Amino acid sequence: MKRLLILSFCILSLSSCDSDNKPDGLLSQDKMVKVLIDIHLTEGLTSAMPVTYDSSKVLYNLLEKDVFLKHAVSDSVFTQSMLYYLRDPAEMEQIYSRVVDSLVVRESSNGIIDQF
Repeated sequence: MKRLLILSFCILSLSSCDSDNKPDGLLSQDKMVKVLIDIHLTEGLTSAMPVTYDSSKVLYNLLEKDVFLKHAVSDSVFTQSMLYYLRDPAEMEQIYSRVVDSLVVRESSNGIIDQF
């Protein structure tokens, strides 16, 4: 989760202030929520494994590709969508509010891994 937050802030600082230009293939908020949920589950899974940091990073990259395949999204479309939504903090807050709510519900039902 730390990696995604750091990446998000870096992307935000590099992005332009013009939030009206929607990228081609922009993911809807609903799709972003679903992808981000799986991304965060993947991060949690790999960070909890008793392996070295380098090994967990390699594993994370492989699992991240699986997340993109599962949702039929390319990494470039995901990145461009993140850039777009990060330009509007209120919209990104709505997205992450839904992500966190979904993860809390999954955690409370003890089915995080099962649902992933």
